[in-house]
Amino acid sequence: MMRKLFAMLMAAVLLMAVGTGLAETAEELKVASPGGAPGLALAVLAAENPDLYTFVAAEAITAEFGSGNADLIIAPVNAGAKLYRAGKSTYKLGAVVTWGNLFFASQKENFALEDMNGAAVTLFGEGTLNAALALHVLEQKGIVPASVEYLAGAANTQTLLLSDENAIVMTAEPALTAASLKNERVTGIALNDLLKEVTGYDGFPQAGLFIKAETLETRPDAVKDMLDRIAESAALCDTDVDRVAEAAAQLELLPNAKVASLAIPRCAVRFVSAAEAREQIETTAAIDLSQFGGAVPADDFYYE
Repeated sequence: MMRKLFAMLMAAVLLMAVGTGLAETAEELKVASPGGAPGLALAVLAAENPDLYTFVAAEAITAEFGSGNADLIIAPVNAGAKLYRAGKSTYKLGAVVTWGNLFFASQKENFALEDMNGAAVTLFGEGTLNAALALHVLEQKGIVPASVEYLAGAANTQTLLLSDENAIVMTAEPALTAASLKNERVTGIALNDLLKEVTGYDGFPQAGLFIKAETLETRPDAVKDMLDRIAESAALCDTDVDRVAEAAAQLELLPNAKVASLAIPRCAVRFVSAAEAREQIETTAAIDLSQFGGAVPADDFYYE
């Protein structure tokens, strides 16, 4: 009888320990991310437990590396690599979560890639990886625009797209979906499709999930658990778009649930571990090494 009672007590203690561990890993790691497409990988998790997830403007996300407040950060892969190489960040790449949401767009009837030959093309983000990839694709496809101009962001090129029926711009989801709902003449050509023709890869490593080195050292089990949870959350962008759309609208990551449900399938949200993504990261970096700090990321940049 005493042996049976002792066994029951030990089982209870073990259950309590496991339960505490799950609570710790599930509820205590803090995550920061931009809104828009990168935030979609977290949308369902963040809607269920908003206190642990911070969403900031895209231009402010690199400041999160310096503050060290977040255990995990979603940010452009090249930005995280550049900071790490410069010794300004201890965050290692855990996974890539988005693979390109960029489009060339126009109101032109039957808009095609060849329409950019000898035309004025407006990109956004001069000196960024997005612009570098767009120019690389055009060059590889033999497209020579008459001029290339730049605006600050996708919202700016969306405004031009809607106001000028002859404009050809680069924009991004969900801005393209929002524009097409306002004007049905707006159509787009996915940069990802063109990249696949040029590089053989599906898209490019756009936004990554970075993990603070201190958290990796002190709470490795919590990190592994959180990566699993984010992988499951990201997968919902394929398997349960409506659920993600509702969460994204609730968190104001995207304008509303209608835009979200139409845009999510074109945001290329896909969780791929850093180790699996490495080859594609290095191929992308080789297109413009300056975007990655002058060299492909070193071995210790990747969390495995």
